[in-house]
Amino acid sequence: MDAATLIGIICAFALVLSAIMMGSGLNLFFNVPSLMIVLGGTFGATMINYPIRDVLSVFRVLKNVFFSKAWSSQEIIRKFIDLSKRSRKEGILVLESSIPFLADRFLAKGLQLAIDGMEPKAILEILETEIAYLQERHRSGAEILTTMAGFFPAMGMIGTLIGLIQMLKTMEDPSTIGPAMAIALLTTFYGAIAANLVCLPMAGKLRKRSKEETLAKEMMVTGILSLANGENPRIIEQKLHSFLSPSMRETHFH
Repeated sequence: MDAATLIGIICAFALVLSAIMMGSGLNLFFNVPSLMIVLGGTFGATMINYPIRDVLSVFRVLKNVFFSKAWSSQEIIRKFIDLSKRSRKEGILVLESSIPFLADRFLAKGLQLAIDGMEPKAILEILETEIAYLQERHRSGAEILTTMAGFFPAMGMIGTLIGLIQMLKTMEDPSTIGPAMAIALLTTFYGAIAANLVCLPMAGKLRKRSKEETLAKEMMVTGILSLANGENPRIIEQKLHSFLSPSMRETHFH
């Protein structure tokens, strides 16, 4: 679980709910018709805008908001130094025994290609294609969430207009105006909360996760090509350090 995401969600909603309870009860901010307009309208508009397959895929991508599976840069460097030492000592075929124990399928696939003796150029083309499709999947998820962030406030305004129309039709009794206006404004409130506390932050986190995972995969590609070329572990370390800022570089040779 990503601590920043969890803390952010708890803080955002806890503070908003606390502020509401300080001024009034939560019951005033719960209205089923308003929720139906905002949620139903937004999901309906999203499915009109995108194929249902893409909309459903967002729920699979959302796990990346809460869970980070990307390797750290130093883990990747240490792993390739170890693989390089074993390869130079016993030959690259000895690395095949390590493949079943690799949790990352991308790394396992690239390593298998190198062990099978495929040309480095061909390995590069295959792995870069996989990275491109990975980026596209992440981009699609963030794009749909950003689109929903635009629909939520719009549906909120539509709900407010519906409420105002209904209110104007019953203005014979002035005592009903205040409560009716409050209900009309709830849809705008729901839309603003959903867009700014849910969709936009999650879209931003997905973009960040995509950059982190792409960096990790690019480092792996460099390491795999270096193994295929039989390069020295020190050279591999220096190549992988080039992906990092100077302050993040740690030498593994003394």
